[in-house]
This record gives sequence, structure tokens and C-alpha cells, in this order.
Amino acid sequence: MKTLNRRDLMKSTGTGLLAAGLLPSAARAATGQAEYRLRAQTNKSETSTQGRMYGRLVELCRTLSGGRLQIDLHYSNAIVEGVQTFDAASSGVLDIDMTGASYLTGKDPAFQFIGDVMGGYEDPVQFHAWLDTEQARQIVDPLYARYGMYCVGLLCPPLESLSSTVPIPGIEALNGWKFRSPPGMESEIFASLGAAPVVMPFGEVFTAMETGVVSGADAGTLALNRSLGLYEICKYATYPGFHSMPADHLAINLEVWNQLPEELRFVIRTAQRAIAFDLIKSVTVADRQVVSDLEGEVTFTDWSDEDRAAFRQAALKIWKDWATRSDAADAMVTSHLAFMKKLGLLS
Repeated sequence: MKTLNRRDLMKSTGTGLLAAGLLPSAARAATGQAEYRLRAQTNKSETSTQGRMYGRLVELCRTLSGGRLQIDLHYSNAIVEGVQTFDAASSGVLDIDMTGASYLTGKDPAFQFIGDVMGGYEDPVQFHAWLDTEQARQIVDPLYARYGMYCVGLLCPPLESLSSTVPIPGIEALNGWKFRSPPGMESEIFASLGAAPVVMPFGEVFTAMETGVVSGADAGTLALNRSLGLYEICKYATYPGFHSMPADHLAINLEVWNQLPEELRFVIRTAQRAIAFDLIKSVTVADRQVVSDLEGEVTFTDWSDEDRAAFRQAALKIWKDWATRSDAADAMVTSHLAFMKKLGLLS
């Protein structure tokens, strides 16, 4: 794939933007009220839950700014591949990255602990609260700045559910359980508990379970799993979830961020917080609807406190290994552990 520079992108989209995304308006320029037009990309589709939330963010930014801040949002990796979005925003091809920090662990393992704190928090509010702490920002801001970016905030749904063709009532059932897993930390955690994670894309999951290649999948929340058709085959699922809460980040080119007037930075922060809450609300309701709709068809298991604690301890062992891989990862793990203790999640 050809790498687009900012000039190429301006030609291809016909926007004619200035280097910092500034579109001066004659009427507003006279009063110092300049307009800004930024380009963003998400790997989500326009009709997905997260995609709809990003569309709402665009509208909120336009409305709250009185039209001064316009965001051209490109869905489904329309400009570059999803894994290239962060670099595209860092280099100026785009301005805003709406994917996730889990794509960036090759740059620094510390990004894992912004993308998905596996086995850590019990709900997304706790994750958002951690990022709002001064200690977290002292780690996150320099990490992103190293790559010319600024992390405004997260878009994090509630905990995902495991789906299975066989019962998984507790941690002992993971021994020998062969399931679809994303790569990286999750596979390491489940493998340490005797499971057999198989890395494969979403599109292959249904067929793999139908043919018995795997007995289950970690694919998403209940509502997402249902949309993938998993419960036509899987008659067991964990709910509420306990293991994974993958978050997108709203990350913006640092130079562009610094050039925005403070009132427009406030608009972006406000819009980001609004959609973060809306996502939690939307997915929570959708998941409960799945439980109601599939009652009697699918067995939903809420793991015991003891099994949840055992999974967390297994996850923390992998965390500590990841903490040795970079100074930032070590600082990140230390920060999360301190906050989890404050919340009573760790003794």
C-alpha cells in the first residue's frame, strides 16, 4: 500500500487543508475565531456501536464549537490500514487516531496497559478513573509524546464474554480448552492456565467452531458475539465478563493538539467523555438484552469470586513479565497495581 503524505491526502480528499488542519474563515478571522478542520480514521464501521459513537463525537465537536471545529471521519480503515493509523496521525497524513493502543505494543509494551488491562479492572469506569489520575498522566503523556501524539481519552465497553460449545463454569474448565484468542498478552495468560489459545481473525471464528477446530472464542461482548452468529453454535458463555476490556483511544497529533485554542481542546475532551459514557450505557443494555432474549437457549455463567481472583493472579504474573520489557511498561504496571489496591481489587 502506498503511504500517503499530507499533500497527497489533501489532493485525494479535495480538502485543501493547511498543514495544521486550519481553515481560516474570512468572517471569523477578523475576530480571531479561526475554523479548524481535522481528519480522523477509525477501524470500525459506520454502523458498528463504536462507529456510531465516533459519529456522535464529530457532531458534538461541531455543535459545541459553534461550527469552528469540523472533523472529517473516515471509517473502516478507508485511508490506511488499521495498524498504520497511529503512524499516519503522527506523521500528519491524518490528525486523529481512533483505533487502539493494543496495536502499538511493538513500539513499547507499555501500550498494552492502555489498550487492554487484562484481568485487571472490573468495569470501564475504573479504567477511565485510572487514566484521570495525575500519576497515570505522568506516564501516558510522555509515552504518546515520544511518537508526536496526545491521548485525549478512551472508548471502552464493559467486559467481554467468553463463548463456548462446552461448559466453562470456572477456571478449572480452561485446562485444555481450545479457543480463538487475539495475539499477545491474552494468549500468554490463558496458556499459563492450561488453555490452548488459537490466534485467528473474526471472520474465521464461526467456521472454526462449526468444524470443531476450536471449542470457543474470545470475540467480544455478548451483543457483538450474537451479531457474529456465535450463539447459533455456542450454548455457553461467561457473563458478566472478567478477563478482557479492550479500549480504543482518541489520540491526536501533538502539534495539532497544541495549536488548537484551549476552548476547542475542551470541546474535544467533553465530546470524548460523552461518547465514553454513551458506549458503556449502550453496550450494558445490549448485553442484558441478549441474556434476556437467549434465556433457556444459552447458559450464562458468572464465575465465583474465588475463580475471578485466581484468574487475576495469573494475569498479574504475566503483567510482571511485561513490566520487565521497558521502563514505561514497568511504570504503567506499578501505576495500575497501586490504583487497583486503592479500589480494593488487590489485597
